[in-house]
Parts: sequence; C-alpha cells; structure tokens
Amino acid sequence: MKFKFYLRLCRHFLMATIFAFVLASLFHSQFVMFELTSVGVTISVVDRLSMSLDDLIGLYPIYGVVIGLSFLVAFCISALLIKRFQLPSKAVYFAGGGCGVATALFAMHPILDITVIAGARSTLGFICQSLAGAMGGWLFSLLRGDATK
Repeated sequence: MKFKFYLRLCRHFLMATIFAFVLASLFHSQFVMFELTSVGVTISVVDRLSMSLDDLIGLYPIYGVVIGLSFLVAFCISALLIKRFQLPSKAVYFAGGGCGVATALFAMHPILDITVIAGARSTLGFICQSLAGAMGGWLFSLLRGDATK
C-alpha cells in the first residue's frame, strides 16, 4: 500500500517537474529570440522551432535537475504548510513551485556570477520562469488531488 502511494507521488512529481521545465525552456527560447529580433536578426518559423527543441534538449541536464531540486524543497515545505495551517493545496503548491524556481534562479546567480538562464535576465523573463514553476506546482496539486480521491 505504501509502495503504491510513493510510486504515484514520484510519478506526479516527475510529471510536474517535466511540465514546468518544458514551459520554462519554451519561455527561455522565446525571450532569447525576441532579443535577437530586436537587434535585427531575422528568425524563421523553422528556426524558432529548431531552437526551441535544441533548448529543450540542451537545458534539460542542468535546468531540468535544478527545477526538480527546487520542487523537492518547495513541495516539502508546501506540504508542511498545508498540513499545519489547513491551507488550500492548489494555491500553496502554485506559490511553492513559483517560489522554488525563483529561489533557484536567485541562488544560481551568485554561485555562477551570471544569470545562466538568458530568458530570465529581464524582469518579465524572470517572472515567466517563476510562472513556469508555479504552473508545475499547480499541476502537482491537481495530480495529488486526484490521487487522494
């Protein structure tokens, strides 16, 4: 019984992490391409799709793991808050996912002395990266809610 619970929890966690990573990667690609087009570079639709796919593949080994680790911490804290204060899980996991990604981006900056995710260098880009994390948290809460019924 416990094994099935943990297996389902891991599956939900992995799905939320992948979902958030895909969103974050696509946001990153679009922000970079926007900056390129603003300085006069012409980017075709095929090149946009190719770059987006390349970013998905290229960012996954590092940024995917960073999002996963940030979710691990954020979702554990979120679960404690939900249990302790009887808060609505969708809102708490949404906020937790967004805060987790934002914290990871803040933490990477002083360690590497650069914002590694180029799409997060502007305020709007940073917000979109955090929104990707928040959407991952929201998906996690939806999946977990379905699992408890």
